[in-house]
Amino acid sequence: MKPRALRAAVLAAAAGLLLTGCTVETLTSNEPPTTSAAVPTPPGASFGAQAPEGVDAESCDATTSLRPMSPMPEPREMPAGSTMARIAERGRLVVGTDIGSNPLSFRDPISGDIEGFDIDVAHWISEAIFGDIRVEYRILSTGERIDALLNGDVDVVVKSMSITCDRRESVDFSAPYYTAAQRILVYRNSGIDSTAGLARKSVCATRNSTTITRIQRRVPSAEVVTTNNWADCLVLMQQGQVDAIAGDEPILSGIAEQDPWVRIVGDPIGTESYGVGIPMNETDMVRFVNGVLAERRADGSWQRSYDQWLAQLGPGYPPPTVYRD
Repeated sequence: MKPRALRAAVLAAAAGLLLTGCTVETLTSNEPPTTSAAVPTPPGASFGAQAPEGVDAESCDATTSLRPMSPMPEPREMPAGSTMARIAERGRLVVGTDIGSNPLSFRDPISGDIEGFDIDVAHWISEAIFGDIRVEYRILSTGERIDALLNGDVDVVVKSMSITCDRRESVDFSAPYYTAAQRILVYRNSGIDSTAGLARKSVCATRNSTTITRIQRRVPSAEVVTTNNWADCLVLMQQGQVDAIAGDEPILSGIAEQDPWVRIVGDPIGTESYGVGIPMNETDMVRFVNGVLAERRADGSWQRSYDQWLAQLGPGYPPPTVYRD
């Protein structure tokens, strides 16, 4: 079995373990699994949720970021008094991420390592500071990302964090390092083949994700269900408690690897630009990270990472960047 296929098989088994305590029929036909009438709800799931924030990229130049630091310092030679020097003195980069967003950031069930496209970005930043990978991970839910930056719990957040004007009021961002389409995931026999098919249906997304706003704008009659993580959305759909999952295409592709009965459908309902989340007023760190991203685009590291983790989405290219002084 090829390594990717083996990983998918193990992830599928891991997903099945999430359903411990539920009665699920053995797969003996061409129909998706059904569940018993009484099933538990994942902790923190909220039915009938309302959008917590706007998707308002038009109200500001959300993805415009500070010009990269030039010249870039050599590893282990950070400018005195800089944010990077403080991190170097500590001896590790503290990164907020998660381990349930395959193929962006997840714990490999075979090796136990935290891997993925987002994790590669975190490694690039660490290598630029230390010359090697010295990362301490803090596992965050989608709703915890901004607070972790505000409270100083992490140096950066690299966790499929969309750059929005609303979020820019609290934290800063690097230039975009990836642009993701947002789509929906459904069971193959659901009869849903587009966003319009969500009318009077229930759809799951993680709490504080920008997907919620877009779904509610396009399909006001859809019931939005929010959870702490994407694995809980999959559990809810497997238990028949929601009809669809809405989210960024890379994350949905990772979920699809865990359940053979689901598929991604419909045209994109929007796009999101991922940026590295950085505490407000740390402009030196913003310029430094932008320099790291520019170097990794130029030397082919970005493309190699995309080809390893996201090639199933089709050809990919680094997003365009717009800088300000």
